Amino acid sequence: MTRALEVDSHDTATSQTSSARTDEGPTDDIFSFRELARLDEALTMSSRETGLHFTLYVGELDMPTRRTAEALHARSSHHPTDSVLIAVSPGQRVVEVVTGAGAARRLPDRACALAVLSMTSSFASGDLVGGIVNGLRQMSDQAGHPAALRTH
Repeated sequence: MTRALEVDSHDTATSQTSSARTDEGPTDDIFSFRELARLDEALTMSSRETGLHFTLYVGELDMPTRRTAEALHARSSHHPTDSVLIAVSPGQRVVEVVTGAGAARRLPDRACALAVLSMTSSFASGDLVGGIVNGLRQMSDQAGHPAALRTH
């Protein structure tokens, strides 16, 4: 049975349940309400702080996983250029981070790789939610504030 959760930073799981999408089965089989709220807050804060659009997908990814993640990224936002998708498939032991061209200028591959390394370290110790939250925090710290909010 495939279960997947997709949460978008602009229409988050706790503010609008239609944006939390499951392929099969209820989301409470994947995360508790408290965990969903924690992920929701991390996504919202990352988007507010950076001006980028963060989306999280947790569930099985079709093979090849990178192509599937890129397809999810393409449909995750009206402006995929400034979007970041984090796709986590615990059963497959895969994490894919896809950035649009605008987001990639502020969030280079090296920064994404370091965030993924941090996430997988937490996942190995059994902390899926904590790993995702810390990865989001690292990525938003690296991306910084949008140019319009920076003071010179």
